[in-house]
Amino acid sequence: VQLQASGGGLVQAGGSLRLSCAARGIINAMAWYRQAPGKQRELVAAITNGGYANYADSVKGRFTIIRDNAKNAVYLQMNSLKPEDTAVYFCNTGVYGSSYVPSRYWGQGTQVTVSS
Repeated sequence: VQLQASGGGLVQAGGSLRLSCAARGIINAMAWYRQAPGKQRELVAAITNGGYANYADSVKGRFTIIRDNAKNAVYLQMNSLKPEDTAVYFCNTGVYGSSYVPSRYWGQGTQVTVSS
């Protein structure tokens, strides 16, 4: 499985960005993680094959995870961005049982920087 993330950039607080993750190979549940400098990687949003989505409390109501099974892709629509959303964002394909469990397949990461 290969994952290619894109769409990051520099945006002012309150702005929007849409991240994309294109997958080659068989994918299962999908997720977006982020890692800020000096912090651990954290789960931002996850979505099952059937479209059930779950979000970190810090992004609920602002971020939307979308998957397009026909294109083997997943997106992260990020609205009302805050400086604390600044991080490198990674996509992953894993398993969703009672919670999301990541696999070893990660995209290369895309930088999101939100200025105040």
